[in-house]
Order: sequence, then structure tokens, then C-alpha cells
Amino acid sequence: MSYLERFNLKGKTAFVVGGLGLLGMEVSKALAFAGAKVIILDLDLKEKDVFLNEILELKLDVIFQAFDCTDEKQIEFLFTEMLHKYHMVDVFVNCSYPRTSNWSQASFVDIDYKNLRENVDMHMNTYAWLAKLVADHMVENNNNGSIIQFGSTYGIVGQDLTVYEGTDMKENMAYALIKGGITNLTRLMASYYGRWGIRVNTICPGGISGHVAGKGDQDPIFLENYSKKTPLKRLGRADEVASATLFLASDGASYISGTNLMVDGGWTII
Repeated sequence: MSYLERFNLKGKTAFVVGGLGLLGMEVSKALAFAGAKVIILDLDLKEKDVFLNEILELKLDVIFQAFDCTDEKQIEFLFTEMLHKYHMVDVFVNCSYPRTSNWSQASFVDIDYKNLRENVDMHMNTYAWLAKLVADHMVENNNNGSIIQFGSTYGIVGQDLTVYEGTDMKENMAYALIKGGITNLTRLMASYYGRWGIRVNTICPGGISGHVAGKGDQDPIFLENYSKKTPLKRLGRADEVASATLFLASDGASYISGTNLMVDGGWTII
């Protein structure tokens, strides 16, 4: 196999949960351009038609399935049905961002127990359970696939509160707990499922240019503060995260498992 062929996903099937989000769209495109059949599972119906029309014009193999990753019945029945329908799931990427309507009120001053519990349940717990279902399906079908979770730099290091100065932004207790949990789950799953040749890794993005989930455009003061603190002096782009995801999905990363791939412009090195 040549080096370029290692990054070819032709003949493989990839699931992307949250595949119509800011990062998910680029991840879905990257995997499809590499030759994979991509199954997008998402609820963002507003974006579906425009995105799928773009993909079809490019003659890429992409299918959309409406899916609510916070719905227990859909996880246990619809998701399981999808796994069996496509039989060999070679790549599973979860870049979903489930959250409550009061998600932003999760600073130490504002958060209450209900907010914390609900967000941990709908985000961290669904990530964990979907990953387990996929891994078990891979074992059952003797398929040494790749599972890629989405963490964050703030699941690895504490939040730098100085980047919020001059804005109405605050630290987020739930976010740190959720992303830290996902990151360590990856390590455990890589340890346990490695005997079947299944690789489990985490992508840890830093600040990404684009809209903020549930808020719209990012605060320009935050953008300036954040960029000053990053060695590359800018935020990342969604396509840069997608490229890293493609690497972990491919045979180019065939001996990489249990890692946290930092896509953060050097944020976590200082």
C-alpha cells in the first residue's frame, strides 16, 4: 500500500453524529471526499437540503438520517437498526453538541444541579453509550474500525478566564466535566477494545472560527483575546479539524489508539 492509499476510505462506511454542525459538515465532507459512504445522523433539518444538494452535485456518497442522540428510544432502537442496516461500520465519529436551553448558565455562579445533571446526561452519557454500541457492533462483526470522539482543550486543561475579559462570556463547569469525561472514556475504550483491533481516539479542538452553538457569531473581543494567547495567533478552522479527523479515520493512523489529538494551534503547550 502506498502512503497516499493509506488515506483512502473507498469501500468503507462512516457514521457521523452531528454531521450537519459547524465541525460535522466539514468532517462529513472530508470522509466523503476520501471515498467513504457517509451516514449523517443529525437533527439540523434547516441545513440538510442545502448541504445534501451540494454533496450530490459533487457526486459524493452521503445519506442523511434524522436522529436525536438525546432520545433514549432512538438510541436503543433507531441507532441499533442503522448499525445492522449498514452492517460493517468502519468509522464512527461523534461531533454532536447536545445541550439544554440554559446551557450558557453553567458558570460556577449561575449553575444549578438540574442544569449540570441534564447536560452531563445528554452530552457525556450519550457519547459514552453510542461509542459502546458501535464498539460492540464492530466486535460482533469482526470489524477493526475506528471510533473518534470529540473532546476539547478544556477537557485537558483548565479554562483561561482572561480570554473572557471584556465580554459577557464565563467559564463553564458542565463543559469541563463533560469533555474531560469523554477524553478519559476514550483511553479506557482503547485499552479494552484494542484486543479486537478497534482504535478509539479523541479529537481535541481549540477555539474554532465560526458561530457559537446557540449564540450566533463569536464576540470580537474574545477572538482578539484568544488569538493573542495562541502560538499560531489565530483560531482554528473547521476544515483543519476535519483533516485531523480524516487522519485518525484512515489507515494512516493504524497504530494510533487512545490518543488525544490536539488541534489547537499550540494552545495546550503553554
